[in-house]
Amino acid sequence: MNENLNTEPGSSKTEQSKAAVKKDALGLWFSLKIFLIELIDFRHDTDREATVIAIKADIPFKGATVWILICSIIVASIGLNTNSTAVVIGAMLISPLMGPILGIGLSIAINDIDTLRKSLINLVIMLVLSLFTAFLFFFVFPLNQDTSELLGRVKPDIRDVFIAFFGGLALIIARTKKGTIASVVFGVAIATALMPPLCTAGYGLSQGNWSYFQGAMHLFAINTIFIAFATILVLKILRFPMVIYANSKRRKNISRFATIIAILAMLPASWSFINVLNETRVESDYKTYLNLEIKDNNSLWLRSEKIEQSKKLITLNFNGEITEATKSDLLNELNGYEYLRDFSLVINGNTNRSSDKILELYDLAIYKIEERETAISTLKKEIDSLKLAAASDKSILDLNIFSNLFKDAKIQFTELKYFGYSKMLFSSDFRKIDTLTVFRTRWDSSLNDSQVRARVDSIKIWLKLELGEESIEVDW
Repeated sequence: MNENLNTEPGSSKTEQSKAAVKKDALGLWFSLKIFLIELIDFRHDTDREATVIAIKADIPFKGATVWILICSIIVASIGLNTNSTAVVIGAMLISPLMGPILGIGLSIAINDIDTLRKSLINLVIMLVLSLFTAFLFFFVFPLNQDTSELLGRVKPDIRDVFIAFFGGLALIIARTKKGTIASVVFGVAIATALMPPLCTAGYGLSQGNWSYFQGAMHLFAINTIFIAFATILVLKILRFPMVIYANSKRRKNISRFATIIAILAMLPASWSFINVLNETRVESDYKTYLNLEIKDNNSLWLRSEKIEQSKKLITLNFNGEITEATKSDLLNELNGYEYLRDFSLVINGNTNRSSDKILELYDLAIYKIEERETAISTLKKEIDSLKLAAASDKSILDLNIFSNLFKDAKIQFTELKYFGYSKMLFSSDFRKIDTLTVFRTRWDSSLNDSQVRARVDSIKIWLKLELGEESIEVDW
């Protein structure tokens, strides 16, 4: 009995503590839930009436809007032609193409058949005018070339789908918010990029390149459909009021028609999403296959490659001979990639540029180099030999001249006892080297210095006249 009395108070305190902790946890959870709801909920900040009025106001396409579209198309075309991202962005900022697309999403969401009709008509007019303007620009403009800005709009991938959808979400959420968020609208205009695909399609038409035209129009269709889809989704979540018709039968018919339009719009959107997703997966596997199985293999020399997804065909062209064993290995490795298993693999080798042929050409080049070096060495030896012969001839010539001079000098100057001759190199300014003819003399010992000096001056004048040189020095 005493034990029960002693334990009951402690047990009661433990239960109270647990209940308090549980209550605090529930309070924390509810506080966090309320915080998250307030954080992400944008329904309380929606101006439904102003949103509908603003979207409908942007649908009409006439007057100034037409010229704004034409100017923006020309600016975007110039940006694509010059590969200038800044110019393309500037064109998208002034483009009025977003209005009819939002109008289509709004009309389907609220069953407004009149707005749907106006939006579709204006979108078609804008589309035709944009294509015609871009076609005319690229057809007349003399400098046309495939730039990276153009090529980036001819083959959409899964990222373009997400850009269009989430860009559309941002745009319609910004539109439904009370007030105007111009920076968000402009940012979405840049992200969804409706203008460049139309300009690229016009470029494809002007060049007769249907693959460019189809790829660019596919990208434009993706952007249009997913922006409209995002608009419908957001307006349905925000419970925008449906248009009320006096005739209940007409209201039901319009509702069914809007539902059919929405389904038809979502079918190509779903097809585009699945198709682009598969193409992206195939491209990813293909790049991995090339990098891991071929480019990292030092025994393979890839010359060119091509993948044709429509034909499920991969063509690889190599330099050198490709054995059957190598072909079998490449095919087995291809089967290891999930999205490439259904593809056929065509491997072409180049026997004219096999490794043996390359080695043969290398050896031939080395032989030619060695042969040329031998010829150069032989030529140098011949030149040196000719130089020696020329020097020898000159020495003989100098000897003959000296012999004649010696005889004449002895006749002219009887006191001369010794007569020498040499060439000396000297430089007076340490830049240019000159030569000097030097004669060495010795005279009869009976002559004094002044007499010797006079005779040296006389023989110097005589030598200059005999040799026809000015650079002569006579020592004694």
